[in-house]
Amino acid sequence: MSPSFDTSRSLLGGLDPAEFLRDYWQRKPLLIRGAFPDFESPLDPDELAGLACEEGVEARLVEENGPDGPWQVSHGPFDEAIFAELPERDWTLLVQAVDHYVPEVAELLEHFDFLPRWRLDDIMISYAPPGGSVGPHIDHYDVFLIQGLGQRRWQLGGKVADDAAIIPGIDLRILERFEVEPGDDWILEPGDMLYLPPGWAHHGISQSDDCMTYSVGFRAPSADEAITSFADYLGEQLPASIRYSDAGMALPATPAEVDDASLARMRQLILDTLDNPNQLAQWFGRAMTQPKYVDQLIPAEHPTDVEALVAELQAGEVLVHSLGSRFAWRDLGNGNATLFVDGDAIECALSLAQAVAAAQLDADILEHEEAAMLLGALLDGGSLAWLDDEEDA
Repeated sequence: MSPSFDTSRSLLGGLDPAEFLRDYWQRKPLLIRGAFPDFESPLDPDELAGLACEEGVEARLVEENGPDGPWQVSHGPFDEAIFAELPERDWTLLVQAVDHYVPEVAELLEHFDFLPRWRLDDIMISYAPPGGSVGPHIDHYDVFLIQGLGQRRWQLGGKVADDAAIIPGIDLRILERFEVEPGDDWILEPGDMLYLPPGWAHHGISQSDDCMTYSVGFRAPSADEAITSFADYLGEQLPASIRYSDAGMALPATPAEVDDASLARMRQLILDTLDNPNQLAQWFGRAMTQPKYVDQLIPAEHPTDVEALVAELQAGEVLVHSLGSRFAWRDLGNGNATLFVDGDAIECALSLAQAVAAAQLDADILEHEEAAMLLGALLDGGSLAWLDDEEDA
């Protein structure tokens, strides 16, 4: 189990969360010694390797001196025998979204409740023997790097331009040039944590026989992803009758010209379509709660018996968000809200949306009107699970 402590101030090395958000978040790195006091890794290396062998789990193996060339990347699922054939150093195993499979790893996310939950992406865990690395690189998202086992040396190279040169011909975006900033060279012990904003060059190298690092990453859609997704959403909402129109236009100077007036009309059509805050909010809530993997949530085989659900809650059973499931809500005013769950949207009472978005749901949730029907639907869709079932998964 992950350790518990009183406030996020402990996690941030004595900083108040508001100070961290003001001075560091997306601005500059922060090293926190002992962020997780007496940290004990929820997984050991053999368990992580076993997970990398399972179908459907996203895993990569990076060999700095692979049999087919430098910085060789292989993708899982792996056969167990491959790990016995690896050299004693200079390779790294990366397993994505471990919090989707291991409840004890998912518990680490609770310590980051000073950030919007819908911004969290997943927890990747890396394992490496001495010398293991994925090379100096940048990420386009915020990340907290928690040292879980052994020692890792982190070197930072400052903020790097998006078009910085990378080594060609390999399946990794390793920087061609990496210069360590003075003073930004540390060895992290278990429980230490390093925060890195987007675009910051960094290089992590294992210093011990068993080095495990937990990377808490955050969602940050790119502009092209956001525009494409929003356009697709709008396209589904708009009637075919809304079209380009040029009634009353002036006589064109030449039929082949695309003139400024025509462009202005099309621009206004697009702007009028986009300028709808309610549609933007509905799309954004859906987009930011989309599951990381579309097949992660498993629908129930049979429809939920709502009366039986109520009886189980009243008997003391507890419902929880399924591992990998995402919940958020938006206040619509007048006591109503949109509850966003795994890419879907449900309109309900604000108090009910807030209650369902909580981590655990007990019999108190039944005080809200229509709660039982909503919980049944979320159980059917795989977004909720009984606590005992989730712990045994």
